Amino acid sequence: MSGIRLAGGALKELRIHLCQTSKQSEGVREFIKNNYVTLKKANPDFPILIRECSGVQPRVWARYHRGLENSAPLTNLTASDVLSAIKQLVK
Repeated sequence: MSGIRLAGGALKELRIHLCQTSKQSEGVREFIKNNYVTLKKANPDFPILIRECSGVQPRVWARYHRGLENSAPLTNLTASDVLSAIKQLVK
């Protein structure tokens, strides 16, 4: 997990949206619980935003150079699948 470098490329911000209680966000909550600290330590100056909202469908958003954005749904994914989705957006 610590090998993911977010800073230095076109990626400027990562936002993760999730529900605090829904089954659809369970894997995202597990990912954050198990990996957020390591990810943040590997990228201390990079903005990684966690946004919780009741009933929202889980999704990760990536903002790139010049304000371009891309996102990926995280509904019903496992923690390892969430990591894979983030890696795809970092590329």
